Amino acid sequence: MAVDSRGAVALGSPDGRKDRVVHARFSACELAAIDAAAEVSGLTVSAFMRSLTLEGAGVRPFLTDDDRAVFEMLISDMRSVGVNLNQLARSANASGRLSDADLALELREVQRLVAAVVLELRSYAARGVRRRRGAT
Repeated sequence: MAVDSRGAVALGSPDGRKDRVVHARFSACELAAIDAAAEVSGLTVSAFMRSLTLEGAGVRPFLTDDDRAVFEMLISDMRSVGVNLNQLARSANASGRLSDADLALELREVQRLVAAVVLELRSYAARGVRRRRGAT
């Protein structure tokens, strides 16, 4: 295994050829799921499996330190959703009812936070597809 001066593992041979083969067995259902995922990524099954294997082995990690920081923020946002929902439940339990205005306000905040998290997760999914294709 070739390692450069930064400690990164060199991928592929100097001429770019893939000269080693690894065999793995999959059920028909598993292989169908792999085929579908590779197609969505715009890769051959071989390239798709290679990218997943290299990511899983830590040779080419899927998540960077920046990614992990963003995920921490997303977790915080989801905790906020839980807090908002707890406030709704506490208010309803204490008074036996919940005003339409309070309910609408809290639900708007929950929807805003959930939408932001969903958008961020979709961007990570799209970025993963781009990285598997070799784009940045």
